[in-house]
Amino acid sequence: MLEAAAGQSSQMLNLVDKIQRLGVSYHFETEIETALQHIYETCDHHFDDLHTAALSLIGYLDNKDIQFLVICSTNSRNSKGEFQESIISDVRGMLSLYEATFLRIRGEDILDEALAFTTIQLQSALPNLSTPIKEQIIHALNQPIHKGLTRLNARSHILFSEQNDCHSKDLLNFAKLDFNLLQKLHQRELYEITRWWKDLKFAKKLPFARDRISECYFWILGVYFEPQYLVARRMLTKVIAMISIIDDIYDVYGTLEELVLFTDAIERWEISALDQLPEYMKLCYQALLDVYSMIDEEMAKQGRSYCVDYAKSSMKSLVRAYFEEAKWFHQGYVPTMEEYMQVAIVTGAYKILATTSFVGMGELATKEVFDWVSNDPLIVQAASVVSRLTDDIVGHKFEQKRGHVASAVECYMKQHGTTEEEAIVELYKQVTNAWKDMNAECLFPTKVPMPLLS
Repeated sequence: MLEAAAGQSSQMLNLVDKIQRLGVSYHFETEIETALQHIYETCDHHFDDLHTAALSLIGYLDNKDIQFLVICSTNSRNSKGEFQESIISDVRGMLSLYEATFLRIRGEDILDEALAFTTIQLQSALPNLSTPIKEQIIHALNQPIHKGLTRLNARSHILFSEQNDCHSKDLLNFAKLDFNLLQKLHQRELYEITRWWKDLKFAKKLPFARDRISECYFWILGVYFEPQYLVARRMLTKVIAMISIIDDIYDVYGTLEELVLFTDAIERWEISALDQLPEYMKLCYQALLDVYSMIDEEMAKQGRSYCVDYAKSSMKSLVRAYFEEAKWFHQGYVPTMEEYMQVAIVTGAYKILATTSFVGMGELATKEVFDWVSNDPLIVQAASVVSRLTDDIVGHKFEQKRGHVASAVECYMKQHGTTEEEAIVELYKQVTNAWKDMNAECLFPTKVPMPLLS
């Protein structure tokens, strides 16, 4: 199919877009990379319609030519730099340009303007549209592809494609079959993980803790859903589930004296530390050691035992940060934003998620890669900012009601003397800039393989 479309750039870009939206691009990674590179090297970068030009922005994210991204967007502007009125009626092109703007980096005013413009125009067009394009636009405005989960995007686009006669039936049928087969695999995995979780009897013995094993597994599907990462998903889901329990111990249940003991036990990382812990903490601590022993055994089979030390180190860093926040809460201390973010980007758990996810990715994750992620590269910092601030913005009221350290919202309000609404606006700006930093890190050459970055 890709070979058949090789003759025309527009056909190829549209086919690659369909393959990616339907969630089956992981079957054709080499072919897609080759095709995009061929288009990049041979075409004149001018396309007949806005839709194809916008697809080229999306397709070239891995091709490291940011100037080309901007040039594509300027094709839709007049001599005064304003967006041309003629493109407003091109709803399909507007939707593609809207999606492409989420790949922008800092300093790209053109794409910032394009996002604002396309958002307004798409919202205005909705009342006059019909299925399936109307549903696609509603979905995109709520959840742009670049910020969505691959499997959820695939399910939505399969439904859209069933209503569109222009789609290849063979490709659609293949996507549906692939989705169903993967779903069965994921359901079996979740069944096994849930059985492990129930055997621990946390819901009964630790009733203060959130019982969220299915949520944890779903989160990990956003990290990697492909069949070859079955073992990796099992390991990472168990680690994230244990983090959820530990988070609740530090946030809502443990006394400061007990938290001192638990933090010390994590630093020691040995079975004898159980003796110093209260009974409810013993259950959690033992389960945590067992999870990492399982990971150690799996890595030993692969000859990659060195990975486990990095994973343990990231867990220790996380617990130290949890303890720092617990001290702030017990002291009634509201830190400055600078103090808060230094700790909170760790408690957001993105770094431990990234580090532990690499453990299950085989030979791609070398010792050099683990050294890289341990040194807090910009992409990890930026992702941590997105995770932390987004969580604070949507959850700070609930957290404050149940008793929690001040969030970024409260810290910003106190430090800058703003209202809650003003603080949230500013924090959203920081989230937007962090997304731009992540995009930039994916655009330019790095020693870290792209599958690890994405």
